[in-house]
Formats: sequence, C-alpha cells, structure tokens
Amino acid sequence: MKRKLITFDWAIKRLLRSKANFGILEGFLSELLKENIIILDVLESEGNKEQCRDKFNRVDLKVRNSQNEIIIIEIQYDREYDYLQRIFYGVSKTALEYMEEGSPYAEITKVISVNIMYFDLGEGIDYIYKGTTSFIGLHQHDRLGRSEKQKQLFKQDNIELLYPEYYLIKINRFNDIAKDTLDEWVCFFKNEEIKDSFTAKGLKEAQEKLSIMKLPEEEQKAYEHYQDDLHYKASMFHLPL
Repeated sequence: MKRKLITFDWAIKRLLRSKANFGILEGFLSELLKENIIILDVLESEGNKEQCRDKFNRVDLKVRNSQNEIIIIEIQYDREYDYLQRIFYGVSKTALEYMEEGSPYAEITKVISVNIMYFDLGEGIDYIYKGTTSFIGLHQHDRLGRSEKQKQLFKQDNIELLYPEYYLIKINRFNDIAKDTLDEWVCFFKNEEIKDSFTAKGLKEAQEKLSIMKLPEEEQKAYEHYQDDLHYKASMFHLPL
C-alpha cells in the first residue's frame, strides 16, 4: 500500500533541519557511506533560505564518524549545465569556511558532497556516481601513496581520503528496482513511496514523519503551492523556442 509522502527536497528545506528528525538524514547518509553517521549540527548555509523559488537547495551538516567530516547535501531540481562547477565551488567554499584561522593545513576538515539530482547530468548509464582525487604516475602508472610520517599525521593510508568525495545520485535514471538498502532510499526520492518491505536505516522514521496528512494545514498549503511551482517550471522548460 502506497502512502503519500512529501518530496525529499521539501523535507530537507522545512523539516529535516530539526534535531527531532535527524534520524532520517542519519539513516540515508549511513546507507550511502556504509558507516554509522551521527549528525551533530546543521550549519548555516544557503539551504536555509526560505523562498521556494530560490534555486539553491543546500544544507551543510556537521556529522560525527571516524573522521568528524563535514558533509554537504544538495537537492537540485533546476537544470544547470554548469552544475559540476557549482559542486566544485560549494566544496571549496565549505572547506575554507570551517577552517579555523591560523590552523595548519593538516586540520582542514574533509568535505563530502552528496548531490541528489532530479535532472540528467552528463552522459552515463548508472544512477549513482562517486568521484575522488588520486595521483597516478605518468610513466610507471603507479598510485601515489603516503609516507610513514604522513600516515601517522593523518591516521589514514590512502591519499584519496584526504580530499573531497563527490556523490551524484541521478534520480531519473533509477529503474524502480531496489536491489539493496541504498536503492530503497533512491526509490523513495523518486516516487515519494516507502514500501512495507523496505528495511533501510531511517526509512521507517521517514514514513512516519513525512506524511502529507500529518503536516499542519498551513504547511500542507505551502507544499501544494511548491508542487504547483515545480510543475510550472517543468512546463516552461518544455515549451518550444
């Protein structure tokens, strides 16, 4: 039986910044990153803007895991051909914003950029892509590693783990067949549906808290207006030139 749930982009704008609902985002991030994630705080960001017409849909989260990483979640409906550059800008800006003045470079906090996109970006047959930074020898084709002193300083063996990670989730490419718990989340993103058989972390809480019928009447009207606005934008995009 389907239950009518609000879209995830609306939820992250209006509901998921509340500590009472952190369990939903923690569940999604834990399934994506394959480790238990605990959200410490929602940081000030452009995602805190209230106007539904604002094209920026970003929330910065300070989370606790093995490296105390800062994670950026971006929800995007509008079509932007320069979106990849926008991701690069957002990650660079965040890394600098949360670096304490006068601190050594070794204390730069790693940033993970999670982008949930409701439009197609680039060419590719998959629906989830991960990007990292590595250094490959031009002649020997070996992968640059860390020295022993660097391993002691950073507590990591892999140089890639020092640099930002990028996740691109292309919702429209998903074929609606959930093969694992992360797919269950993608299915929810695409269809606003959580099947009774789904077992992914955070989805049961989302099923309880993101029901349209449980929203206050004022919030229901605001959500309906938001949906109408999205339909209008989609119609304008498909108008012939």
